[in-house]
Order: sequence, then structure tokens, then C-alpha cells
Amino acid sequence: MSVNLTLLTVMGALYACAIYLILERSLTRVLLGLMLLANATNLLILATGGYAGLAPMFSKDIDPREFNDPLPQALILTSIVISFAVTAFMLGIIYRTWVLARQDEILDDLEDLRVAETPSFDAEDDAEIPVETSEFPWTMIGSDGTGISDTPAGAGTATVTVGDLTIKADDAAAEEQPGARNVASGPEEDKK
Repeated sequence: MSVNLTLLTVMGALYACAIYLILERSLTRVLLGLMLLANATNLLILATGGYAGLAPMFSKDIDPREFNDPLPQALILTSIVISFAVTAFMLGIIYRTWVLARQDEILDDLEDLRVAETPSFDAEDDAEIPVETSEFPWTMIGSDGTGISDTPAGAGTATVTVGDLTIKADDAAAEEQPGARNVASGPEEDKK
């Protein structure tokens, strides 16, 4: 399949002009840019259709490779309908802005200007966070990572320190179990 170089050049020029016009502040220029973009896309779809061939009418005498592919033509027809709808919508927007403001230019939004002037660094959000952010540092025990402790690995028996009290980690875990009997009776237990 060979594509016509002139068709590709025209298509590239249409895309370039369309993108330039879409980036303008005038709604009329944006509308012209959208129209050029739709026409450039139609040329792109036409170029992908290949060489012109016979109409896709079925006949046993004609080789099927000589028929023209109808899919690009259907896609171009769909694109024309969509671009017409977008053009009508943009014309309605342009008319409404002209009636309300008597201008075609899109003005800067004050909130957008305020956001653009603020620095990108925020002291609270962009501060460096330390590696350990928990108030309960845990250390893995064992090479498989099945146990955890609040003491560094290799420091001996794991202990839990709460205020002035230091107890073994196993006893602290047993206290958390329902019906634990290793807790010294206190004032609450005497009332029972």
C-alpha cells in the first residue's frame, strides 16, 4: 500500500493549524481549529483505506482484492456527523457568551491565577517523613519473619516496657488472652 505524499502533507498542515487554533483564547478560533481537526482526521482515515477500487458490489467474476474497503468510508461519514454536532454545540456556546459578555475571549479565572501564584512546596505535605513513624517500633524475630518484638534482634529475651514496669513479651501476650490467670488480683478483682 502506498500513500499519496501530497495527501499526507495536507493532512499534517491541517493538524498543525488545528492544534494552533485550539490553543487560542478566542472561541471562534477554537471552533475553526476543531473543524480543521475533524477534516484532517477524515483525510487520515481516507489515507488508511488504500487505493481506490471498485464499488463493493458482489460479483463472482471480480477478484475480491479489487474491491474498495467500505469501512473507512463509513468511518468518515460517522466523523462528519460527529463534527457537525460538535460545531453546532460550539456555535451555541459562542452565541451565548456573546449575548452575555459581548466578547469572544475566554478570561482568566481569579482562582486559577491564585493557584498559579502559590509556591509548589508545602511545608506540611512535602516534609521528609522518618523511616519509623509508629510510636510502637517492632523488630522481626527469626529469619522467616514469623515473630515480632519491640527489642532489637539479638538482644536476648523480648520484653515489653510500660511506664516503670518491664515484663516478658510472652507474659504480655498471655495477659491479652481471655481468662488469663497471670494477672495479679487488684481492686477490681476483690469486688467480685
